[in-house]
Amino acid sequence: MDASTSQVYPWQQQMWSTLTGRFPQIGHALLFYGKKGCGKHAFAQHFLAWILCQKRQPQGACGECSSCLWLKSDTHPNYVYISTDEENKKSNARIKIEKIRDLLPFVQQTVEGWRVVVIEPAEALNIASANALLKTLEEPGERVIIILLAQHPQKLPATIRSRLQHFALDRIETTIAEQFLHTHLPEIDQVKTQLLMNLSGQMPLQAIQLAQSTWIDQRQVFVQDWQKLVMDKNMPLLYASKWQKALIFPDFVQLFEYLLSDLICVKLNQDVKNSDLKLDTLAEQYSLEALFALYQDLHDFKKMVDQNVQTNLVLDQIFIKLMNVA
Repeated sequence: MDASTSQVYPWQQQMWSTLTGRFPQIGHALLFYGKKGCGKHAFAQHFLAWILCQKRQPQGACGECSSCLWLKSDTHPNYVYISTDEENKKSNARIKIEKIRDLLPFVQQTVEGWRVVVIEPAEALNIASANALLKTLEEPGERVIIILLAQHPQKLPATIRSRLQHFALDRIETTIAEQFLHTHLPEIDQVKTQLLMNLSGQMPLQAIQLAQSTWIDQRQVFVQDWQKLVMDKNMPLLYASKWQKALIFPDFVQLFEYLLSDLICVKLNQDVKNSDLKLDTLAEQYSLEALFALYQDLHDFKKMVDQNVQTNLVLDQIFIKLMNVA
């Protein structure tokens, strides 16, 4: 984790007061969870720095003691961060059992001060590593805090979840989220604010990231191209080449996934996230089954790119499938 990201956001203040006020009677195993963009990573970093700090302040770590300096230089002897391997950050990456087994000497040793373990993302624990973690959760050493970070806590085994204290960091009041957004993006109007909040799942940090993305202002053009392609049934490779140049593949996938999801919502008479776009005409060109099939195709295409298939070939296939609608 990056010490420079340490922060408590406005919607986390109550949680911060609760945890620091109850410390050290907070239990030894905590689960911080929430949607992408809720700030759980920054909150966890701020909290662990405060636990390890030798001169704690109400608002956080002092930033000047030897413990804080060790943490900033990533050399703290009482802190362990566990994640997937750096060379394997794909969506299906897992935390290996060896990393969890290596925790035992760390949590059982007797040292001065508190020790902190952070496991992120907790969903990356496989069956073997989760079972190995149980022993540590059941027999922790003294003055040890284990923090698990998760976006989808329900994916954790029940045996793990039952041994953790749960703290949801994505319960954000709309007024607080919108005020935060206007403070950091003062140039946007209420319509754009609502759009960003829709697309981000009401998570303000994700909304700010989306506002700065290269694809957000190209959605209307893409919808027009998509509509021409499916109605004219012509020149799929031309459109593929155009969007290959316009957006990098991850941005294209993000744009496409949002729109595909909204087309499904139109078919199901549900609210769409891209509230400023007219999608009815495009939705009429596809059956619900065809849209779900496209979702599966996109999932398969992302796997192909992970396996180093060239993105231009993948985009060609995507646009061909968009054109060949039954």
